[in-house]
Amino acid sequence: MLQSLRIRNLALLEEVALDFEGGFTAVTGETGAGKSILLGALSLLAGERADKTIIRQGAAACEVEAVLFLPDTKKTDALLAQLDLPPCEDGALILKRSLPRDKAPKITVNGGLATLAALARLGESWIDFHGPGEPRRLLKESCQLGLLDLFGGAGAVLAAYQEKYRAWCALLADRERLAHETRLAPDQLAFLQNQLARLDALDLTDEAVAALERDFSRQSHAQELMALAQTVEHGLAGEDGAQSRLAASVREARQLENLDPASRPLADRLAAVAVELNDLAAEFGTLAQSLVFDPEHAGQLSARMDAWLDAKRRHGGDVGAVLAARDDLRRRLEAQGDIEGVLARLESQIAKAERAMREEAKMLRVLRESAAKALAKSAARGITQLGFKQVDFSVRIVPLAEPGLMGDCGAEFLFSPNVGEAPLPLNRVASSGELARVMLALKTVLADLDGVPVLVFDEVDANVGGEIGRIVGEKLAAIARGRQVFCVTHLPQVAAQGDTHFVVTKDQSKDRAIVSIVPLHTSRKARVSELARMLGDSKARSALAHAEELLGGK
Repeated sequence: MLQSLRIRNLALLEEVALDFEGGFTAVTGETGAGKSILLGALSLLAGERADKTIIRQGAAACEVEAVLFLPDTKKTDALLAQLDLPPCEDGALILKRSLPRDKAPKITVNGGLATLAALARLGESWIDFHGPGEPRRLLKESCQLGLLDLFGGAGAVLAAYQEKYRAWCALLADRERLAHETRLAPDQLAFLQNQLARLDALDLTDEAVAALERDFSRQSHAQELMALAQTVEHGLAGEDGAQSRLAASVREARQLENLDPASRPLADRLAAVAVELNDLAAEFGTLAQSLVFDPEHAGQLSARMDAWLDAKRRHGGDVGAVLAARDDLRRRLEAQGDIEGVLARLESQIAKAERAMREEAKMLRVLRESAAKALAKSAARGITQLGFKQVDFSVRIVPLAEPGLMGDCGAEFLFSPNVGEAPLPLNRVASSGELARVMLALKTVLADLDGVPVLVFDEVDANVGGEIGRIVGEKLAAIARGRQVFCVTHLPQVAAQGDTHFVVTKDQSKDRAIVSIVPLHTSRKARVSELARMLGDSKARSALAHAEELLGGK
């Protein structure tokens, strides 16, 4: 849940620090008071794009910071790891976004620098916005199908189908390419065969290529390396080399040892150095002998190296790219030898892939048909509670002429708000207010299936009356039993259902407008006064009494 939020210099708000509880939080205020500032702050932390016009006039930067408490951070930590960001500590996800007027924006997640794209990916995991335009999404077939699949738990079955569908499409693309591929002329065919032969002659492994490059380098510099090795050997074991001078020093150290036995460890160490020096001289001598220039071997290495460099230049900079090019050449040549045979084998593969794909599509369709009946029943019950005396709501599975990425069928929500009228697609019968209530009913049904912990509803109660407003509030409160819900509302019947209550006010009594956000749930008197204002008059006895009644035992 969202535990705390700090906002500085956002629009007309100078600075505020807010602490939140779980459950249902109502946000109220006069029209134009600036309730959207709170939603704007949350959208900034969810990765929404923003320009610098939102910075408070006269301020150098706008800053928003939040702390979320997540009882189980496994999924979030996995996502943070993918984004190369620090994990949560003690269940806390800390988000901060700064938008300076004259500098580049800065985003941090748990103290680590993050991109806007990373913040947006995280936002999808912790917050879901439902604004005034959200119900219009219900008119899109993709949204209807998505809601149905969420309700039916079709994620795994859909993923299995999509894997089979993509494999089938890939084979169709291969067939299309091959069917239009022209036969090569004899000289083109000979050229490709020569290229394949040159690649086949190479030992295309990382180890073999590394050895070739090392041996070529050594052979190319063999004479220089041999001269250097011989010089080092002579310096160590020559007539006046370090070896003979060190031998004299060892003899003198042993004489010193005879006179002073305590110096024996030093004499032993010097003798050990002399032994090591002898070994080094012998190894440098062996190295010099191994570096004898062999013209025949050098020629073979040079030819192999030229072939490797030519392959790199033609086909890519590493072994993997050259191997891929070799395999592609082989496939092209094999196809040229028997295009009809390759097409026949491909047709067999396509038929097999299509059967597998359609079998998965059938399983997905059966699951959707079952989910459609259950969703329609649950949604109709919820819609009826939202002010429709008799309602007909159903979900129709629509077969598709050709399978697509989402299966071989779609979904269509049918709705009739009035008795005696046949249900029709939502876009043909539902008003904006009716759409809002249908969406809320669906959200209530689907709330426990969506793992997003924070839901934000912006005026979801638009176009509904007082009695229905009470039911809307009850629905939001029901969703909030398992989630943290924020709702910007103009209806006191909704606001009274909140476990906590914040009011947004705008003070224009001075030379500059100032927006404030303060909690009301700490003072029953203040909350009653705000509800009475929403009822029409914060000072009227009848409004105050009604507000008290709405609050009940809260």
